[in-house]
Amino acid sequence: MGLSLWAHLAKLDSVYRVHRHDWDPVYRVHDPGVYQTPKKQWENATWLVTEFVLVGFSDLPHLRTTLFTLFFLMYLVTLSGNVTIITIIHVDRTLHTPMYCFLAVLSLSETCYTLVTIPNMLAHLLTESQAISIAGCRAQMFFFLGLGCSHCFLLTLMGYDRYVAICHPLRYSLLMRPRVCLCLGALVFCSGFSVALMETSMIFSSPFCSSDRVEHFFCDIAPVLKLSCAQSAGKALAIFFLSVLVVLVSFLLILLSYALIVAAILRIPSASGRRKAFSTCAAHLTVVVVHFGCASIIYLRPASGGNPAQDRLVAVFYTVVTPLLNPVVYTLRNKEVRVALRRTLARSCGVFK
Repeated sequence: MGLSLWAHLAKLDSVYRVHRHDWDPVYRVHDPGVYQTPKKQWENATWLVTEFVLVGFSDLPHLRTTLFTLFFLMYLVTLSGNVTIITIIHVDRTLHTPMYCFLAVLSLSETCYTLVTIPNMLAHLLTESQAISIAGCRAQMFFFLGLGCSHCFLLTLMGYDRYVAICHPLRYSLLMRPRVCLCLGALVFCSGFSVALMETSMIFSSPFCSSDRVEHFFCDIAPVLKLSCAQSAGKALAIFFLSVLVVLVSFLLILLSYALIVAAILRIPSASGRRKAFSTCAAHLTVVVVHFGCASIIYLRPASGGNPAQDRLVAVFYTVVTPLLNPVVYTLRNKEVRVALRRTLARSCGVFK
């Protein structure tokens, strides 16, 4: 009788599992035409997610080819623009100054920043599989946040460089000598990746069981954090505080630099001198407004205030469009870069004649 009771219970359990597939979002079998079912494991009576599904643009199947072509072309232009800026600054000796060295580092950082998200997004637009392992998701988030935070700090450093150049021109070569610039650059990236390590460690410190669907086209903070089994308000608050610390403090330091710069420019007697001084800051100021505007929309708001579709739209802007604008802005609005580009092209044409 004990054996028959055991067999009966096993049969009931199998029936329960089959029916549970119909309504439980964790058990649900997804449409293989959209993405593959991620792996899960059983632990302490809870299904733990071992792979995520990046929803991305799966709700727009009729636009996948168009989006792929558009994003791919924009990505090629971004890579070409950043590589061009790095090459010009390396080749032209007149641009071997702290300002343009920081610009070359910014272009290199932008190139790595786009490599973290865009190739994976393009691959998902072409293939049916949208799955990403938890380890892959963790690595993507770490490098994305590390480069993003470093970008904020680097823009702050470039603002400080403009402040020293305009407000203390006689001491510029001393204050911004090569060793100091190298140390400041190393500090920028160490600080950025330290913040990324803290945030990523907090997010992935607990398992994921709420769902497997990441409502984004890459592993960003908010969509991954809401899948955690341990919905901790303290953890979310700590991550929000770190984001505020990076974005807001960097932006306030840049505002302070420009307040001092404007005060110094207004003391210049000639209009041409004021115009020349401000022209060296215009490109940097444009990039600052775009970068910090997008970062504020995404990261400086309550966790419950986001709409996944709107978040993806803003994310497309700061992962695809903004990196495209940076080389364009610095090329078109910077006279020295334009002159160096023409000089380099003329020299190249002369070699091939």
